[in-house]
Amino acid sequence: MSRHHEWILILDYGSQLTQLIARRLRELNIYCEIHPFNVDLSSFKGHQPNGIILSGGPMSVNDNEAPSFQPEIKEFHVPILGICYGLQLLSHVACPGSVSRGEKREYGRAHLIIDHDDDLLKGIPQDSVVWMSHGDHIEQLDPSFEIIAHTKTAPVAAVRNTSERIYGVQFHPEVAHTEYGKQILSNFALSICGLNGDWTASSFIDEQIEAIQQQVGNDRVLCALSGGVDSTVVATLLHKAIGEQLLCVFVDNGLLRKDEFSQVLKLYTDELHLPVKGVDASELFLTRLEGVGDPEEKRKIIGKTFIDVFEQEVGHLDQFKYLAQGTLYPDVIESVSFKGPSATIKSHHNVGGLPEKMKMSLIEPVRELFKDEVRVVGRALGIPDHFIDRHPFPGPGLGIRVLGELSKEKLTILREADAIFIHALREHDLYDQAWQALAVLLPVQSVGVMGDERTYEYTIALRAVTSTDGMTADWAHLPYSFLAEVSNQIINQVKGVNRVVYDISSKPPATIEWE
Repeated sequence: MSRHHEWILILDYGSQLTQLIARRLRELNIYCEIHPFNVDLSSFKGHQPNGIILSGGPMSVNDNEAPSFQPEIKEFHVPILGICYGLQLLSHVACPGSVSRGEKREYGRAHLIIDHDDDLLKGIPQDSVVWMSHGDHIEQLDPSFEIIAHTKTAPVAAVRNTSERIYGVQFHPEVAHTEYGKQILSNFALSICGLNGDWTASSFIDEQIEAIQQQVGNDRVLCALSGGVDSTVVATLLHKAIGEQLLCVFVDNGLLRKDEFSQVLKLYTDELHLPVKGVDASELFLTRLEGVGDPEEKRKIIGKTFIDVFEQEVGHLDQFKYLAQGTLYPDVIESVSFKGPSATIKSHHNVGGLPEKMKMSLIEPVRELFKDEVRVVGRALGIPDHFIDRHPFPGPGLGIRVLGELSKEKLTILREADAIFIHALREHDLYDQAWQALAVLLPVQSVGVMGDERTYEYTIALRAVTSTDGMTADWAHLPYSFLAEVSNQIINQVKGVNRVVYDISSKPPATIEWE
């Protein structure tokens, strides 16, 4: 349940674009949450939303298994906006049988012709471009609704019922292809719902400090630092809220990048002044991971070993009531399996609770934030830009970038190749153009020739992507000359590699990491 004084509830009906609705609203400084369409709405009665958005979805409202509309939604008596499937669902509920399969599917750009340029469509120029993606069409509109916009092929492109404050659009305002989509969402949230749009990094920090202090009281918190931005922001926020009641542990698990442990530990102690204990447990981790190839098994071993290290280094864990984690909103969204059209994409190492032996409660101060929002909060907390701007790095580290079985030799090869790639990106002013860049050691060897000798060595895959929050990503179009230079350096300088390839797949369908 949201603690925010104003917010919008987004009900997910299975659209791949639902997260974009949240992103656009967050850009307007409006807090929002995504929940499955069949969420128990009574859970929001204590702190109800100021508006509700029904997302798009892949199914037809006439399908037997189609996600349904909960009548209790109207009991909130707040404005409702239906998008694509959401609009068709509103129409179907108000007038059963009004939605039918059209003669042809409408997909892509269309020109919106506005019939009423006030209210939801205020400030939208006539004949603007919108993005359509639907097969069903509204054949009959309930008399309580009026059409406020159409296209050449869709007589019903936007509707409203002003007495009940219900609105709907057949297109997707959340995508960049809809020219004034953000304005439409702004009209709904700020004008129709009457929100102030005052959810900022500063307000988030103030809210979280108060919430942390109330939750923790006089108890102690243990925070595992991974060396990444997320856990560092969590630790800094907790330290600001509870001071010396916090103990941070930064463990070298043998899976960090080259020289990362010493460099990051120096930042924690000398610049951020965090109460941190640095622990070199690389031998223990690598011994337990030796020969393990299954990625889920790697995660489990890494997680269990972290717990063992904590017990050994911290002493009695029962002196801590809470364990802090850097769980992000995309982790939460992707780890929830919605009944119906949406399904779990993958499991995340930092979502899903604690081992039974750890009798601590979780505290996750940034679980409401997307990755770029965490960075904004980090800057507001005074964390240096050179650290905040670092690319994301997974909790299991290089352990899931060595595909297949792990060994010290493979980790050394990958660590050196990765260092060459990252250094070259910085040297050529390309680092900040990528959202994330990494090297992967593939579990295959191939024939090569070095000098007059035949080689049979490993392949390194380089990956760089552009993104805003990691929910979707495109492969970074790095210059061929740059890739050729990096490939040459890796093959010449890293013993055990004779081939370098570049990953040009996007997310979706691929994920950013390989495991």
